[in-house]
Amino acid sequence: MPVYDLVIRNGKVFDGSGADPVAADIGIRGGVITDIGDLSNVSAGEEIDASGQIVTPGFVDVHTHYDGQATWDSRLGPNSSLGTTTVVMGNCGVGFAPCRPADREVLVQLMEGVEEIPGSALAEGIPWTWETFPEFLDELEKIPRDIDAAALLPHGPLRVFVMGQRGVDREPATADDIASMQAVARQALDAGAVGFSTSRTLIHRSATGEFIPSYQAGHDELKAIGNMLDGSKHQVFQMVSDWDEPEAEFDVLRQTCRQTGAKGTFTLLIQSADDDPDPMWRQHLTRIEAAETEGLTIRGQVLSRPVGMIMGYTASMCTFSDRPTLNRYSHLPLTELVAKLKEPDVKQQILAEESISPHIFVTFFGKRFAGIFPMEEPINYLPDKDQSVLARAAAENRDPEEWLYDYLLENEGKNLVYIPATNYSRFIPELLAHELTVPALGDGGAHVGSICDASAALYLLIKWVKETQTMSLATAIRKLTRKPAELYGFLDRGLIKCGMLADLNVIDFDALALATPHIVNDLPAGGHRFLQKAIGLTATIKSGQVIYRDGQSTGKLPGRLLRGYQPESAGAVSPS
Repeated sequence: MPVYDLVIRNGKVFDGSGADPVAADIGIRGGVITDIGDLSNVSAGEEIDASGQIVTPGFVDVHTHYDGQATWDSRLGPNSSLGTTTVVMGNCGVGFAPCRPADREVLVQLMEGVEEIPGSALAEGIPWTWETFPEFLDELEKIPRDIDAAALLPHGPLRVFVMGQRGVDREPATADDIASMQAVARQALDAGAVGFSTSRTLIHRSATGEFIPSYQAGHDELKAIGNMLDGSKHQVFQMVSDWDEPEAEFDVLRQTCRQTGAKGTFTLLIQSADDDPDPMWRQHLTRIEAAETEGLTIRGQVLSRPVGMIMGYTASMCTFSDRPTLNRYSHLPLTELVAKLKEPDVKQQILAEESISPHIFVTFFGKRFAGIFPMEEPINYLPDKDQSVLARAAAENRDPEEWLYDYLLENEGKNLVYIPATNYSRFIPELLAHELTVPALGDGGAHVGSICDASAALYLLIKWVKETQTMSLATAIRKLTRKPAELYGFLDRGLIKCGMLADLNVIDFDALALATPHIVNDLPAGGHRFLQKAIGLTATIKSGQVIYRDGQSTGKLPGRLLRGYQPESAGAVSPS
């Protein structure tokens, strides 16, 4: 009988600790790493030759939105096909539990608006076989899946579950409301929620355009719910905010951590110009550092590239979305739509109109032509400003809006533009390298028709390690694996060490590259989304089973629901 289920041979092993790599074989049995060293004379049921390649722990992504997809799909892509083996969903205060039957449409509209997942896909795909959060976890646990998933308790559904329409209308919570929310939160945390999430940003809107239930909820409400967290269980308070009152907002995390020993984490993006002498992101780093000296664990979630929106006629939206004349023809197949939009009279009408109740992305960014870039192959996530729509139109002495209109109709209407909406800054490497930040914010499972940032982990390796050598490979791998695992107390993964889960990637680092995102129509009700392929990602292993080879699923589904923190294994299993 083979000694091992799987052996990865001849790889350059980066163990996730930040240490220098070692040349070694890795022996796996029962889903666990059992030996690291020279295993050339030992038999295995399956082998991977990693000669000339690196071996890393599987990536841990703590900011995803698979709350809907996880109820109908066993594969949590695009994350799982891009090297991620563990995800945390339920971020930003939106999700689908707890939920009474009467409130299902409200939560669908929240997720459709905030995270831009087609309402038709959610309506057809979600089985709604739960009301409480523990029942939701029970349903997730029944579904076989390719990678592990954990869930935060989201504030929006919690508020609606307790307060009904008053919660939707954003009325202040009464003392009784808060006590009820605390009780429901305790029930969810006891059942395995890994923490609590909330959103405080005006950008997050329902599909109806209304502010979400958690927007501007009182600090007393947030702190009271936060007090239900238990630091001994590595529970986490996650928040996204506009930081209109930065000290008061940050104090919600600080007070929660002080009183409970729990951890805090929040979205930390570069919103200001690079010449701002005292930008908010630097102020936040100072706050995090001060909290650390006090013994509090608060981490900024940072992105390895700009938050990039993709727009065009095959995407969910574009600059001309919701203009009356375009809406009149939007039901047409793409070929017919393009022919109609090329008609001079139709073009003139659309260019003369304004969008009616457009998506907030179109409102904020649709006419910022200096920040809109034709999307080319391969995609450039940090394009030069002289390649913008504004610059290209100026070079042709044309109006930028008309130039964009014509460009989107080329290539049979399949041309797309890329908008680095925020975090478009030369300081990205500084945020990534900071010891008190974790790479995140890929938003896997969300913004499916306009954003495809789940590849941000691989981009970190490609851009900031391979291309610019801004960060060492060992440091980058630690940031993508052990650091986020530690934040959520997933202590059985993120390291290549005997006794750890065999969650691993085999990567041809020299060949590693990202293809340009592409549209597929594979959501329920025929909904479309962007997916992205990676070149050089040879294999992804979850719990000792190869789940992807060269970007193709093997069909294996060893993933599971994580209920709360995961303690480190007692030690290695000795080979027999």
